[in-house]
Parts: sequence; C-alpha cells; structure tokens
Amino acid sequence: MTPERFQTLPDATWPRLRALLDAHQPGDTPVNMTIGEPKHPFPDWLPDMLASHAEGWGKYPDNYGLPELRGAISNWIGQRYGVSLDPETQVMALNGTREGLFSAALALSPDHKGGRPAVLLPNPFYPVYGVAALAAGAEPFYVPATEETGHLPDYENLPEDVLARTTIAYVCSPANPQGTVADESYWRRLLALAERYDFRIFSDECYSEIYRTTPPPGALEMADKYGADPERVVVFHSLSKRSNLPGLRSGFVAGGPKSMIEIKRLRALAGAPLPNPVQHVSAAVWADEAHVVANRQQYSDKFRQADHIFAGFEGYQSPDAGFFLWLKVGDGEQVALDLWTATGVRTLPGAYLSRSVNGTNPGANYIRVALVAPMNEMVEGLTRLRTHLEKTNTGQTNGRG
Repeated sequence: MTPERFQTLPDATWPRLRALLDAHQPGDTPVNMTIGEPKHPFPDWLPDMLASHAEGWGKYPDNYGLPELRGAISNWIGQRYGVSLDPETQVMALNGTREGLFSAALALSPDHKGGRPAVLLPNPFYPVYGVAALAAGAEPFYVPATEETGHLPDYENLPEDVLARTTIAYVCSPANPQGTVADESYWRRLLALAERYDFRIFSDECYSEIYRTTPPPGALEMADKYGADPERVVVFHSLSKRSNLPGLRSGFVAGGPKSMIEIKRLRALAGAPLPNPVQHVSAAVWADEAHVVANRQQYSDKFRQADHIFAGFEGYQSPDAGFFLWLKVGDGEQVALDLWTATGVRTLPGAYLSRSVNGTNPGANYIRVALVAPMNEMVEGLTRLRTHLEKTNTGQTNGRG
C-alpha cells in the first residue's frame, strides 16, 4: 500500500497524456510536440570515445565522479559563471539531474525549524520537486508562477509562518515550461529572503545554455556577486539539453562544501553513480563549447520561425530561453484533445505540469509545445496548430488573460 504522504500525488504526466489521447485516432499524420527530448545531433566524436573507454564497464564507477570529470565541470562553471569551485569538495556527478533534485532534498531538508518543514515550489513545476519534498517529510508549498508574477514564483510575499519553516526553495531558470529567465534583480531579492529565513535555494538550471541573446545568470554567479553564504545555493545542471544527450543521463550538482558533504553522504549509501565510460565522455563534452553554440543557433532559428508563424496571435508569448512554447488557449486539456483528433498535432496540457491550489490550476489554460523536432516537422506542426486555433477561435477568444 502506498505510504499516506504519497496518497495525494497526481498521476504522472505521460500516463495522463496517453489516457487523454491514445483512445482517439489522429486527424492527420502525427507530429509529436509533447516531450522535451532534444533531437539535434550530439557531438559526432562521442560514440568512438565511448568505445575507447570500454574497459571501464568492467569496473565499479567512482561514486562522486572521476577527478577529470569533476575538474571539467569546475572549469566549465568558472568559464560560464566566473565562479571558482573546488572540484574535490564542491562538485559531484549525477545520474541525470532528476536524481540530484530528489536526493538533495532528502539530504538537506532539516526538521529543526519548528512545525512541519516547508519546501517551496514554482507552480507549474517539474514533478520531482513535489515528490522530493514529500519523501523528505516536508510540506510541498505550491507557489503560482503566472503572467501576473512574470512566470516566476513570488516567494517574497508568502505568509510569515510559511517562510519561517521553509527549508528549501526550488527555482527553475530558464523556467520549464514558460521559458522565463530569472534576472539579477530576482536573484538578489531571493538570496536576501533565503538569508533572512535561513533556507537553501535549489536552482534547476538544465536549460541554461538554450537562450536567444543573453546568457541567463546562474545561482552560483549571483551568490558570488552578492556575497551570499556559499551554503545558500545548490545548483543542478545536465548534458541532456545543453548537448542533446538525454540518454547519457549525465549531470552534476554543485554547492557549498558543507552541503556537498551531506549530499555525498547520502549518495555513498543509496546513490547510482555514472558508469566510468560515461564519466570519461562527459568530461570531454563539458570541455567542448563548439557543439553548444551550434545547438543554440538551431534553437534561435526555431524561435524565429515560431515568432513568424504566431505573429499577431494573442495567446502567444515568445520565450526568452528553453525550447518550449507556453500557449494560452483556454481549456488546455480540451484543446490538446481537439488538436490531436483534428490535426494530429500532439501537445501537452499545461494542467498536467501544475497543481490545483484552492481550486485554481495555473496551467489549466495553457498547452506546452516542444520545439525539438527537425525544422520542417516543427514548422508543419506549428502551422497546423495555429490554423486550428484560429479556425475554432479558441486562441483568440480565450487568450486575452
């Protein structure tokens, strides 16, 4: 029987989507624009390099990351954010960021603040945030990230009693699904709030390298600039989006030395380290920026196409970063079903990425559209999508806020 603390969990996103759509025939040749699985080429030298380290499959992996991998990550952080981290004490390799986003909450959510600990989550949110909070025995506190708040959670105006027992605040910048970037002002205020109420910021930055013009600031960079306690922030990065390697399951967590001691302590007992060949390849991938620049250019081209296709559409907001459109369409679940049965375009209802609080689901009026398919397929899908919305008048009627 499922533990009581998990009884209120919603069904996972993808089973819900299959239950909504799969009983119906698509109205045209299917175009899948649901999952954020990158389709651009990964570095072409990777398979040969992986094979060259095949002997590593016969050895137990380094639990925290091979020295060359942690060194490459530390170097990348220094080049990208101008922050110097000790690769021995402040960096650990992850088996994908989901592992770290979950296990770090178990390692770092204390219970000494009085009452049940609170973990703050943006709403919409990556589902693992809420599961991690519950597994740590904390109360997940869902904070709307809507048009009114600039599509980022407004943690500053939460009730005093919630902030007083907050142990962790999750932030995703660039945001999934909205594509919003937390700017320097947002970080400065959030760091001050975390200092005042003594909680950690968990910064999910897996979309940090997919942006249009200006590199998004990161939590480590902002903490360093404003002289915050190094233990105040823990960051999570991945090669899945940056390097089009979701199947490699390679990422990292970095933070203050004290935080990392606790994270490593849990990893030593219950973690799943990366295989040694994957670690060798990951070190080389973090050290190479050429493929990242080329990848970003392809997404920039896709942004321009999306802007052109949706020019004048009232439910459209061009994203700052990431690779999703967050389209305001009315009843997102019904629109997703109608799109599938009428056009074959498969999209994700925004309600499946968010939680109803006091009867309001901040994602209910949206669909998420992934721009990961090849350009011609993406253009075909977006064109069908807009044509259908205009034909049914859904976007124009319900997209005015």
